[in-house]
Amino acid sequence: MFMGEFQHALDSKGRLFIPARLREELGERFIMTRGLDRCLFVYPLAEWATLERKLKELPFTRSEARAFVRFFFAGATECQPDNQGRVLIPPSLRSYAGIEKETSIIGVSTRVEIWSQQEWENYSAKVRDNYAELAEKMVDFGI
Repeated sequence: MFMGEFQHALDSKGRLFIPARLREELGERFIMTRGLDRCLFVYPLAEWATLERKLKELPFTRSEARAFVRFFFAGATECQPDNQGRVLIPPSLRSYAGIEKETSIIGVSTRVEIWSQQEWENYSAKVRDNYAELAEKMVDFGI
């Protein structure tokens, strides 16, 4: 299970250091793609395969399903950390997430998310103010 929050900066070549604790669970190769809320989602291969199976079941006759699947898979790239634990974030994904230099890397149960540090701070502040309300709404999901 992925958890925790880490701050790291991109190097001059667009590479990001992935913390060892997260790298161990991600494995030697993993998938990075466009996430929601202007962040990047990073999945271990096994979790990616599970997600892929679920997305294959979406009705291809629905335009929303086709649009989501296209956008999600078109942005996907397989990553393999170098000997120093860094991965190259492609320019298209950096642009999508608004990542220029400083990042926040967070563990979210079955995936890792990579955020522009400023975007994460903005998002966190907004959610923090509504955290109690969100907790109450989780009851609707059976939690």
